[in-house]
Amino acid sequence: MTQAIGAVSVLVREYGEAIDFYTRKLRFSVVADAPLGGGKRWVLLSPPGPGECRLLLARAKNREEAEAVGCQAGGRVFLFLHTDDFARDYAELKRRGVRFNEEPREKDYGTVAVFEDLYGNKWDLVMPGQTGRPPRPAVSSGDTPVKQGPP
Repeated sequence: MTQAIGAVSVLVREYGEAIDFYTRKLRFSVVADAPLGGGKRWVLLSPPGPGECRLLLARAKNREEAEAVGCQAGGRVFLFLHTDDFARDYAELKRRGVRFNEEPREKDYGTVAVFEDLYGNKWDLVMPGQTGRPPRPAVSSGDTPVKQGPP
């Protein structure tokens, strides 16, 4: 059986401003933009490259959703944008006006820097290292993490 996450829903204030940010600043493409009635649209965006996961823009429809715009992950990093050339994409995103919260840093899992979208959602721009993921701790029978070698 093969499964994959096809899209992640991102709450937005307005479709137009969100489409503008993601296409102009992050160079995403509009895969679909179809009316659904009642002011709703099916707006699906894709980052450059062959990736399978896409963003589904969902306009906030009530006060509770509007309050969650920009903080869907409670202030933590929400989304991870992988790249095959960190220096190129970091420089290009900065040139396009994307605001980074930090300088790039090297981690066990690759090169990373946190940036924010137009609403304040935090993203990681990541160029994965050899494993493409952070090391996983081994778990003993008592559910206490123990040290483990490379994954």
